Amino acid sequence: MSTSGIADKHRFKSYFPERDGNLIKWYVDGRNYFWAVSVALEQAQETIYIADWWLSPELFLRRPPHFNQEWRLDAILKRRAEAGVKIYVIVYREVEAALTCNSEHTKHALQNLCPEGSPGHGNIKIMRHPDHNVLENAADMTFYWAHHEKFIVIDYATAFIGGLDLCFGRWDNHQHALSDVHPEGVANEIWPGQDFNNNRIMDFKNVEDWKQNELSKAEYGRMPWHDVAMGVIGPCVYDIAEHFVLRWNFVKRDKYKRTKGFDWLMLRDREGDDENLVGVQRPKHPVGDYVLHPVTPLETKNLNNRGTIHAQIVRSSADWSSGVLRDHTIQNAYKEVIQRAQHYVYIENQFFITATGDQQSPVHNTIGRAIVEACVRAGKEGRKFRVIIIIPAIPGFAGDLRDDAAVGTRAIMDYQYKSICRGEHSIFEQIRAQGVDPTDHIFFFNLRSYDRLNKTPAIREQEEKSGVKYQGVQRAQAEEIMSSGIHGGREHTGKSEEQKESKETMQSSQAKQRFEEAKPSGKGSKSTSSVAHHAMAGTGKVSDELWEGDPEEEVHNWIQEELYIHAKLLIVDDRIVICGSSNLNDRSQEGHHDSELSIVMEDTARIQSTMDGQPFEAGRHAATLRRYLWREHLGLLPPQEHDASNDPNAQPPGEDSPNDIWDRDESYKFVEDPMSDELWEQWTTNATTNTVTFRHLFHADPDDYVKTFDDYSLYLPPKGVQAGHIFDRFLPQEDIRSKLDQIKGHLVWMPLSYLKDAQMAETGLQVNSLTESVYT
Repeated sequence: MSTSGIADKHRFKSYFPERDGNLIKWYVDGRNYFWAVSVALEQAQETIYIADWWLSPELFLRRPPHFNQEWRLDAILKRRAEAGVKIYVIVYREVEAALTCNSEHTKHALQNLCPEGSPGHGNIKIMRHPDHNVLENAADMTFYWAHHEKFIVIDYATAFIGGLDLCFGRWDNHQHALSDVHPEGVANEIWPGQDFNNNRIMDFKNVEDWKQNELSKAEYGRMPWHDVAMGVIGPCVYDIAEHFVLRWNFVKRDKYKRTKGFDWLMLRDREGDDENLVGVQRPKHPVGDYVLHPVTPLETKNLNNRGTIHAQIVRSSADWSSGVLRDHTIQNAYKEVIQRAQHYVYIENQFFITATGDQQSPVHNTIGRAIVEACVRAGKEGRKFRVIIIIPAIPGFAGDLRDDAAVGTRAIMDYQYKSICRGEHSIFEQIRAQGVDPTDHIFFFNLRSYDRLNKTPAIREQEEKSGVKYQGVQRAQAEEIMSSGIHGGREHTGKSEEQKESKETMQSSQAKQRFEEAKPSGKGSKSTSSVAHHAMAGTGKVSDELWEGDPEEEVHNWIQEELYIHAKLLIVDDRIVICGSSNLNDRSQEGHHDSELSIVMEDTARIQSTMDGQPFEAGRHAATLRRYLWREHLGLLPPQEHDASNDPNAQPPGEDSPNDIWDRDESYKFVEDPMSDELWEQWTTNATTNTVTFRHLFHADPDDYVKTFDDYSLYLPPKGVQAGHIFDRFLPQEDIRSKLDQIKGHLVWMPLSYLKDAQMAETGLQVNSLTESVYT
């Protein structure tokens, strides 16, 4: 049977069927997810599959890196390969002129882990796809599209799926610190080298030189990162593995069919006539072997009846990405689940670009129409119903939004505003046209975080005495813990290149030593490396924090930044969850653009709960995840320690490590009813207070006060004030502290009036009828 014939039998027309008996665990933010992945990878016995948009071999899965050097990703993969585990990796081959992730470095770094003659040689295979050849494929739209999936399969027994690539910039915890300056000792740094990143200020550069960083920690904060992922045990693991095998064999056929080093993967239960479903080919003279997976029989994997979650894999795939007919079942799932919503729809996503019909070209996905229909139905029935959507304040691209170079970023924002509230075909206006007030039902928020750079007088004294800038110490520390000894890094041009690098490393080490020796004797750091935890529960007041230095100096060191929402999450009615790699835009939802993989989940285990004041049976998985997320955003969870060894939420999925739903204080009960008036009052009050405070202290951008480009000259900080710092440098220290005491959690309102009286994205060389689909 063809893939389309199979899909016609399944919900959402997915190639994959609905599966009962899954055990699925949620992970909120990179600290929990990466720790769990590190444990699971270390336990691998047979095979590891990894599919990523970007993979950084030098990523530390546990922090601080200085004390967890064995938990660097390439070190783990090297150990498993040497133990005989077969490792298969597929990464997106980027268009080098547009993206900086350098998949060629990823390939060479992983290939060099186990060189010829060493244990594990041949056990790590990595493919990059697609190739981009403008001479051969002048009209090939794959220049525009990406492999965007992020998933891992280990031994056909465990899988991870969600929004997190194994790459730089993603590790974070619930307090979302911006500062990483440590006068007490640079060994305490959390984000070494290029892992310390702020995409709004500067994109990654030359990631093959992962030790360097042009962004000074002493001058700028990082961009914090919020994400969600799932760990899976049960029958859906096989479906995720099957999707990987299909992609592997497709890339083998498309790019490596004459390369002996890459084998065809054959699936048990997909043999004989069913081999075409996973792309296995049988040429007369094959190049490469046929390898049967899983290595040991499927019945040994204990996939059945592992848990209570009914789940289904959905995807965005097409001929260019997987060698299949167009598959847009993620969009199908989103629309159907939203249309059936009775109480609430909760969305966290990196983007929000959608249409309400066929009048909004170049936008074609109609998730927006499903939102309109759900809101209108509730409004006409007089039923309380909310759609709550959290997206980034600004897409994560560098540059001043006023600059010509930022027209692409503004184009994305323009499409988002046209999707939400601008123009007759927007969601707001389509709801209003049917006699329902959209402001009763649909609400948009961003997230934002603040911190203090701990650049104390002691650091300045050390800089002056040693002649070494703190940024140089950053590099030296990164070189020490991110040395090229594991995989050899870049291909060397010869011995002279090696000698040059060795000399530079020695000089950096000596500079770091001079800096440390210049530390004033008997002086410890009185001020903490980060104060971001004060936005969370049980942490006291910012105004009680010690500061080592003059009050005026502290004023210069307060910083803020948008908290970047990278999650791709939908929760409906405390019953259904969709999570994966798919953004809410055409690129992710249309099927023939970016490739994506997501999972639809509904827990058959019910818990007694409340919905709009009435008794309600909620799905355990959806309700506990929603309650956890809302408490993080409201600042009702405590901050996290770096060490997650005793945290159940940072362990792989399993019967012995269920999610800790954090039900040991009154906040769990407070967020139980998602439609509670008291909870909604707290939610909107926090968002309003936080928005006003960030506006007053920092003039955080974007803002409703900025309706035209001329307004920017009055709103943005004057020259000489760095991005993200206090707007008025003459504000008294105590006034700033007392204002920051008011910030609880990270919620802020999305500024729906921002640049509403301006042309956000003028047509030109970068944005035109040929390129517009890139931004949608």
